[in-house]
Amino acid sequence: MVLAVLAVAAPAVAGDYPDKPIQLIMPYAAGGSTDLLARALAQVAPKHFPQPLVVINKAGGGAIPGRLEVVRSKPDGYTALFGWGSGEDLVVPHQRKLPYDAFNDFEVGPRLSIHAVIMTVPASSPHKTAAEFAAWAKTKEYVTASVSTKGAAVDITMQMFAVAAGFKMTSIPGSGSADALNKILGGHVDCSGQLISDVLPHIKAGRLRVLAVALEQRDSALPDVPTFREQGYNVVTAGTVKGIAFPKGTPKEIVAYWDKKFKAVSEDPEFLRILKDLGQPANYMPSEEYRVWAKANFDTYGKLLKEFGLDAK
Repeated sequence: MVLAVLAVAAPAVAGDYPDKPIQLIMPYAAGGSTDLLARALAQVAPKHFPQPLVVINKAGGGAIPGRLEVVRSKPDGYTALFGWGSGEDLVVPHQRKLPYDAFNDFEVGPRLSIHAVIMTVPASSPHKTAAEFAAWAKTKEYVTASVSTKGAAVDITMQMFAVAAGFKMTSIPGSGSADALNKILGGHVDCSGQLISDVLPHIKAGRLRVLAVALEQRDSALPDVPTFREQGYNVVTAGTVKGIAFPKGTPKEIVAYWDKKFKAVSEDPEFLRILKDLGQPANYMPSEEYRVWAKANFDTYGKLLKEFGLDAK
């Protein structure tokens, strides 16, 4: 009799869900690529969700406070972390102890997008290639690079380039991508690690120059920009990944619900038009595949960090 009741009750979780607005906790500042993606999702959500998706920014603290808020939330599907799978989840745990486990304290949901990491310099810079920048940097005690978050995927990518090229780079972290962008536009740093979507308008306007892309192949949004590897530097990363995660213990039916909804959103013509304007791709992956993919890249980052001497000290 108990088994029969459970069999009836389990589907009811998904059937009744959601019956109130859902909070998407954004552990970064407004205006960055993750924030813009979340707001694009919230914009088209009324076509796919019966309740609003409310984006709440909880920036600062290395993106840890926002994650902690989700970890400590009730696992009922009404509080979710938007941006799980970024460097704070796949890179930082190799470098220092965190107050949560990126995998074991979350129920991993689906992936929505992956953004390539790029290296930029001001348009006034004399450097046209990564090799030219490296040759100049070797003549300095150190060079500076603005990054959105210390120790995240973008920061690690830039540090990997410095190690591979043989010069010292000091990262200047900000409160988010917009802050890092302001530093490079204001001429306060020598270069910057960014995501294409964060800086595309400034690239098109001629205010920034892209020296390299940290992918296996060139990015379709910047087809004329060579990869680091093409220029002789073995700097390839998974990029910064935009997925969703829930507090541990969130029912599987709710995670499956998000799998279905994210797939629908990723195929929505309006959503795709918005992403194209933002310079962001849609790279949907269901939760079970995403967790496996993320773990594999987590392990790869660990090996890369050790190889480049950038793991925990």
